[in-house]
Amino acid sequence: MTTTVSDQQLREFLVRELPVVLEQDDDVRRLVALLGAQQFADKHETESRFDRVLDELRRDREENTRKWEENTRKWDESVRKWDESARRQDEVLAALRDHDRRWQENARKWDESVRKWEENDRKWDEYHWQLDEMLKAIQAQAQKHDRRWDENQRQLNEMLKAIQAQARKHDASIGALGARWGLYSEASFRNGLKAILEESFGVEVLNVVEYDDQGEVFGRPDQVELDILIRDGVLILCELKSSLSKPDVHAFHRKSQFYEKRHQRQADRRLVISPMVAPLALKVAKELGIEVYSSALDVEPEGPAAQP
Repeated sequence: MTTTVSDQQLREFLVRELPVVLEQDDDVRRLVALLGAQQFADKHETESRFDRVLDELRRDREENTRKWEENTRKWDESVRKWDESARRQDEVLAALRDHDRRWQENARKWDESVRKWEENDRKWDEYHWQLDEMLKAIQAQAQKHDRRWDENQRQLNEMLKAIQAQARKHDASIGALGARWGLYSEASFRNGLKAILEESFGVEVLNVVEYDDQGEVFGRPDQVELDILIRDGVLILCELKSSLSKPDVHAFHRKSQFYEKRHQRQADRRLVISPMVAPLALKVAKELGIEVYSSALDVEPEGPAAQP
C-alpha cells in the first residue's frame, strides 16, 4: 500500500532533519551550498554589496546633512531677514506713531495759534473801535474848542474895537484940549476902559496890586501893580503908560514874571499902550516878547509884532 506525504509534512520533515543531515553528510552540505549559491550571493559579494549600501547610506546621510545645514542656514537667514524686517517695520511703525504724535501736536498748536489770532483780531477790532470813538470824541472836542476859540476871538476883536473906540475918544479929547493933556491921567483911562469891557463884553478887568516882599521887581520890597484882562480863560497882562522908556519895559517884564510865578499861570499876551515910545524901549520890548502900541487903534486881535 502506497503512503502519500503532503507538502506540509515534507517541509516539517526537512526543517527537522536537514540540519542533522547537513552536519553529518558532506555531500548533502555541498549540494545545499551549490543550490544556495545559485539563489544567494556569496560572502564576498554580500560584503561588497553591504559596503556599497553603507557608502550610499553615508553619502545620503552626508547629502542630507549638507541639505539640512543648508536649509538650516537658509532658515537662519530667513529668520534674520524676518527679524530685520520686523525691526524695520517696528521702526517704521514707531516713526509713523511719532509722526502722528507730532502731527497731532502741530495741529493742537495750530488750533491754539488760530484761537489766539482770532482773540487778537477781536481785541484789535475792539481797540480799533475804541480808537475810532476816541478820535471822534477828540474831533468833537476840537470842533467845540475851535468854536469857543472863534467866539473868544470874535469877542476879543469886539473888545479891542471898543478899546480903539475909547482911544479915539480920548485922542479926540486930547486933540481938543491940547495943552490940557496932563489932566487925563492913566487912572481915568483905565476906569473908562474897565467900564466898557465889563459892561459890554463880559470881560473881567482887574487892577491887581500885590506886595513883593522879596524885592524881585524893583530890587526892594514894594507894591506891584498890573492891569489884567480875563475872558473865557484868556489872560492878558496890560500896562497903560503916558510914555514908555527902556526901564519901563524891563519893569513891566519883571512884574509879568512876578505875577506868573506867584499865580503859576502863563499869560497869553503881554502888551503896553503908550503914546510916546522911546526907540530903545521898542527894541527891548521886541526881544522880551512884549507887544507895544503907541495908540489903542494899533492893537490887533491876534497880537502882531510891536508897533512903533
